[in-house]
Amino acid sequence: MTQYNKEDYINYRLIKAKESLESAKYLTKGKFWNASINRLYYSCFYVINALLLKNDISAKTHRGVRSAFGENFIRKNIISQESGRTFNKLFEMRNRGDYNDLFEFDEKSVVELFKPVEKLINEVNNLLSD
Repeated sequence: MTQYNKEDYINYRLIKAKESLESAKYLTKGKFWNASINRLYYSCFYVINALLLKNDISAKTHRGVRSAFGENFIRKNIISQESGRTFNKLFEMRNRGDYNDLFEFDEKSVVELFKPVEKLINEVNNLLSD
């Protein structure tokens, strides 16, 4: 059986983050707004998970990841408040889009998130490369 180390898991999550962001772009072109929000959220979720893992911070749920990210990186001003707000907004939007019936996001609400998401991912990637 293959043994994986922490770096393997971090790299895997970074790959998943990149794939999720690319999927969001593809879904946006197809006007699949709720699915785009889902993928934007997961692009952030995976990169934040990699950051938590690198710092030996454990979180078992989506709320746990959100809380640990806020407590350990946003409140300490290691990651910008803006990126913290972006992740919180995506957390709420993903829940609405995935679980509310008869609800659909629109183009504007999706497209305006790409730059803040890319900013968050870049901030986290900069920390991971240190």
